[in-house]
This record gives sequence, structure tokens and C-alpha cells, in this order.
Amino acid sequence: VQLVEAGGGLVQAGGSLRLSCACSGRTFRDDARGWFRQAPGKEREFVAVISWSGTTTRYTDPVKGRFTISRDNAKNTVYLQMNSLKPEDTAVYYCAAGSGKYAINSLVPGAYSDWGQGTQVTVSS
Repeated sequence: VQLVEAGGGLVQAGGSLRLSCACSGRTFRDDARGWFRQAPGKEREFVAVISWSGTTTRYTDPVKGRFTISRDNAKNTVYLQMNSLKPEDTAVYYCAAGSGKYAINSLVPGAYSDWGQGTQVTVSS
């Protein structure tokens, strides 16, 4: 299984970025795909998750209304559209894959079995 993130970079506060995560070697129909982030000196934290069908999504409170998670199962790719970015969004962003209900309901890193290498997002003030 391989998860490869792309789309990170440097952006000014108020700007937007779109992250993508292409997956190979994992096509379970109960897959949940999540995004986590880790800032320097902090623990990895949940950002968003989407069910295989796309009908269930969850977000951490600080990003609600600004970030949107989506997926294209034909491409086995998940996206994170990030708008109105703030300096506190600066972190390495990781995508992850986990088994359906457990991953969606737990929202913790331990619920996900496969991880990408991460992509840096830096928001300047």
C-alpha cells in the first residue's frame, strides 16, 4: 500500500491550497480516508475524514467551514480543499487509510493502518 500526498506549499493567510492523496494497493470498499496534521513540537492531530461512499465526513472544529474533504474512488484519490488559511494551519499534513466505521468513529491516528509521507503546508501572516 502506498499513499502519496501532493499540493502543499507556502501561502499567505487567507489563501487556499488543495492537497491530494493518491493511493495504490488498497481498494477496500469500506475504506475511510483521513487527513491529519502535525505542527512542530505538537502531536499529530485529526483534521478530516471521509467514508468510502463520501456520504459521511467529519472535521475538527478549527477547520469547519474552511476545509472540505472529498474523494474520487475511480482515481483512488482523496482531496483536501483548504480555504481561508490561517498561520495556525501550518503543519505537515498526512493522509491515511483505515477500516470504515472504526476509523470514522475514532478519529485518532491509531485507527488508521496506512500513511503517506506528508506534505508541508506553511501559512504566512
